[in-house]
Amino acid sequence: MRKLKLVGDGDGVDGLSGAVLFGVLWRELVDLLGTAASAAVLRRALRRALPHSPELAELTIERVDERYGYSVPPSFGLAAGPSPGLRRLLDELRPLLLELTGEVAQRHLERVPELRRWTRAASKT
Repeated sequence: MRKLKLVGDGDGVDGLSGAVLFGVLWRELVDLLGTAASAAVLRRALRRALPHSPELAELTIERVDERYGYSVPPSFGLAAGPSPGLRRLLDELRPLLLELTGEVAQRHLERVPELRRWTRAASKT
């Protein structure tokens, strides 16, 4: 029997690695925008965040054999919750999603327990 991690309202970040959180973010963006658009918007956020977070140099988002995929830095797997680099990436992603989708993406991501804390922080800024 698999052990399930129960996630309460807004506390999904606690105890999950940055690698898991990035995977959840990727899955939800792909569900909303499609893979090509998700890859494009995440790459743009990555370019903006990279000068402030050198760990992001190891984050890759690329197309291989007609499919998009990603590889996260080892530091994403070490932290419980988002690493400083992942936080910076998320901070750069917010305005891009707002420009691209208005409130649609934020509302979609707010429904995901693991991302709820990040989206609520975004709505307060």
